Amino acid sequence: TIEQSRATDKIVGVGITNQRASTVIWSKSTGKPFGPALGWQDLRTVGECITAAAEHGIKLAPNQTATKAAWMLSHYIDANKIDRRDVRIGTVDSFVAAVLSNNQLHTTDSSNAAVTGLCSIDAQSWSPRLCDLLRVDIDTLPTIVASTGVIGNATALPNSPPIAALIGDQQSSLIGQACISSGATKITFGTGGMLNTFTGQRAPKNFTRDTQGTYPIVAYRDATQTHWASEAIMLAAGTNIDWLREDLKLINSPEESHEIAAQVDDSAGVVFVPALFGLGTPHWDYGARGTLLGITRGTSRSHIVRAVLEGIAQRGADMVDSVVEATKLEVGSIRIDGGMSRNPTFVQALADATRRTIEVSPVTEATTLGAAFLAGVGVSFWSSLDEATSTWKPAQIVTPNRPLDRAQWHEAILRARNWIPALSSLDF
Repeated sequence: TIEQSRATDKIVGVGITNQRASTVIWSKSTGKPFGPALGWQDLRTVGECITAAAEHGIKLAPNQTATKAAWMLSHYIDANKIDRRDVRIGTVDSFVAAVLSNNQLHTTDSSNAAVTGLCSIDAQSWSPRLCDLLRVDIDTLPTIVASTGVIGNATALPNSPPIAALIGDQQSSLIGQACISSGATKITFGTGGMLNTFTGQRAPKNFTRDTQGTYPIVAYRDATQTHWASEAIMLAAGTNIDWLREDLKLINSPEESHEIAAQVDDSAGVVFVPALFGLGTPHWDYGARGTLLGITRGTSRSHIVRAVLEGIAQRGADMVDSVVEATKLEVGSIRIDGGMSRNPTFVQALADATRRTIEVSPVTEATTLGAAFLAGVGVSFWSSLDEATSTWKPAQIVTPNRPLDRAQWHEAILRARNWIPALSSLDF
């Protein structure tokens, strides 16, 4: 917190990393929000996305900033007759930078701008056409800057240290696990699962989803060039463990999922498709639903818990297969962070499903480490990102042991899909 930060005078630079696309709207004059932020998972603008596609041919998803910003302007600003000239809109990094600078900064970086649905393909400027069509005043949006480099000072902190990095959370995790060479891949397993593969300096033709269900994103931008990555998304990962604990009462804690699953050697034919919120990459089927198959009279609690862990691992393998096909890059070992990276049964299942070596991050929240690396480079604490990440070492290395049945898994996916046809027909 800011108060904790004030307790030290040793801050040499500040790095900000944030939940991408979650949107805040606040006053230029007072710095206070006009209303609650809209989180990236907020789906209230589904209708606006459908309209944008039908009327303007613009493909947007409700988890992007674009329609959230338009909704907030309509409901928070226009409905209350507030002058739009006093309005600032931004993702969480923008708002945090404003707070730390006592409302002097209104900035975001290219990694955040690129996933808003409002920026140009170079991720360095806002698209006047898109902003005009969605009725988002371009003057309310932040200046887009590089991900690393001093942009101002955190005057809210002692000695006003420089703010030297802005970066989206998944890109920060990619950097925090030293995945800065072509093909380097990480997966963050939180409530959902996010895979990112570093692809280099070749810019994509657009930001839309490809036929493999992956997206091009900005990994980070420095003073001289933009670095790109490919992203795959699992809508529910750790959420499935919460479901086991909170709703089914099969475990008492997330940690116990490992202990219970380890009591059996395999799932005895039980397969779980973790589609509690639908399926992301590569299927993008919002009407798919969680499916438990292969249950017999001999199925035990341990078999079900193991099947859930293995199902999440299989979805991880789906994402890896998709990004390999989309990028045509060789993906070797996979680095992982997030809460589930501390679950030995799950990590082994991931190695078995992907048939790749898994390297577990030494820091559970590698996102914070990535922001620190970028800020350190920004204030010349390190000479380059290569130097900053050169000492990265995994806490654990897990190799494949018993390959999971991918053919059976694909059959299970088919049975889980199109359960709610109206939702399955949505295409964001």
